[in-house]
Amino acid sequence: MAKQTAKTTKNSKQPKKTTKTTKTTTTANRRKKAENETRELYYQSPAIERKVSLTTTIIVAAITLAAGLGIGINWDSLTSNFSPYLGGKKTSNTINFSALNSVYSELEENFDGELDNEKIIEEAKRGLVNAAGDKYTYYMTATEAEEFQKDLNGDVGAGVGVEIGERDGYIKVLRTTPDNPARKAGVLAGDIIYKADGVDISGGTVEDAAKKLRGAAGTKVKLTVIRNNKEIDFELTRETINNVSVYTEYKGKTAIITLTRFDQETGKLARNAANEAIKKGCDKFIIDLRGNGGGYVSAAKEVASLWIDGKIVVEQKSSNGIYNDKTYASSGQAILAGKKTIVLTNGTTASASEIVAGALQDYKLATLIGEKTYGKGSVQALKDLPSGELLRVTIAKWYTPNGQNINGDGIKPDKEVERTFDQINKDEDPQLDAALKY
Repeated sequence: MAKQTAKTTKNSKQPKKTTKTTKTTTTANRRKKAENETRELYYQSPAIERKVSLTTTIIVAAITLAAGLGIGINWDSLTSNFSPYLGGKKTSNTINFSALNSVYSELEENFDGELDNEKIIEEAKRGLVNAAGDKYTYYMTATEAEEFQKDLNGDVGAGVGVEIGERDGYIKVLRTTPDNPARKAGVLAGDIIYKADGVDISGGTVEDAAKKLRGAAGTKVKLTVIRNNKEIDFELTRETINNVSVYTEYKGKTAIITLTRFDQETGKLARNAANEAIKKGCDKFIIDLRGNGGGYVSAAKEVASLWIDGKIVVEQKSSNGIYNDKTYASSGQAILAGKKTIVLTNGTTASASEIVAGALQDYKLATLIGEKTYGKGSVQALKDLPSGELLRVTIAKWYTPNGQNINGDGIKPDKEVERTFDQINKDEDPQLDAALKY
């Protein structure tokens, strides 16, 4: 059951806006060393937080912040554990971590309260990484890393059935999913996320807001949104969310294949869907990538291989050359080559989705209809840290087959068609209508 109340937001606190080649011998040797310590790389959209991985190599640098003696924390231990590698390039730079000891010494001596050294270490790690000034580079605790992996595989557990992301500087509901609590209660696309259980979550990240809305099945959460300058409260009971990555519907001889993310099963599911549609006699395919923020690049490759036969899908380039790589489509598997194909995109089509959309557009194998994509064109490496922690660090940029890097710009569709929040809430879809008529 869901209960809804509303009140006008007047003279009260408003939701906060959120703040989106030939190598030298040395490089070759470092790359060879990296091949012995393999970890998948990925792209990511911060708006949706679904990840994309590139199968290549990285150098893993372990960060160990050890509890010391005397004043309690030995910051100098960072130097030996973190240097000389970061992001795969050797550096002679060193940091004087003894300055942190001075800060901690004064804090411990003068603070009127109890200090949690474990928390201090955790936040020091986070601050160290955040100081890079790159929103795609960040540190994850063991708990956050576990949630990250669940998200990547679509294992969201229990929640209220909303997809949220940053729009116009606010965290907004992008859409509600069918037969889930939020839609049943009346939550609408375009609603601004304000509070969860009375706590303002509007000033945090999309990930933080999502965590507040998740929980055990059967538990309740009070969601407060802003709609037309009014606060509206919803009492929602969390349910297990059915979140498949591929599903298909048919309009006559047209197959509409929706991909919600690119996980380890997406490539196989998309191929099965294509084969089924061919058996049904479909001669037109609409691939819906709207709201798809990414996933494994291996899945993007498998999906692109439905149209592209053995050609390059995406190229990765780094300034030091270590992470330069090319990903090619599989040969002999392009069962949709020559089939009329339309790809639907919008502002939350990102990362792996942009890889597929960009490649199909470059090879003129599909027509893109909808809105400009998100524009995520950099590559991050996942680096294992002690105790299950993870470091995500930007190491390269990626390019479409024609050499375009879409970072910050996105991919412009061949035919631009807008879909407003009002149309979403009325279940009107001018983008899909345009694709069906095309």
